[in-house]
Amino acid sequence: MEFDVYLRFLLALVFVLGLIGALTLLARRFGFGGQMAVHSGKQQRLSVSEVRPLDSRHKLVLVRRDNTEHLVLMGPTSNLVIENDIAAAAPQSQPPAPVAGAGTGSEAAPS
Repeated sequence: MEFDVYLRFLLALVFVLGLIGALTLLARRFGFGGQMAVHSGKQQRLSVSEVRPLDSRHKLVLVRRDNTEHLVLMGPTSNLVIENDIAAAAPQSQPPAPVAGAGTGSEAAPS
């Protein structure tokens, strides 16, 4: 009798997991999940430059479109454009070079 109970439990578990898997496949098939298609042939015009969480429910998102950036406050119930049409800064390719003689300790302290 013990074996019968364990076998029924195991079969019910396999059945429920199979139903969950089938529903997941159907949802992806009809567009309710998964990743969206990326247009690889075109140059991307839209990107997320930066994301900063403010608290557990809100975050600031800097979105870049062409050469313009937009600052958006995103929350669970609404989104608010804080600032738009920000001129996009050119990305820095190299860190700034150190100033010659800085930090050597050979300079005299002002008196």
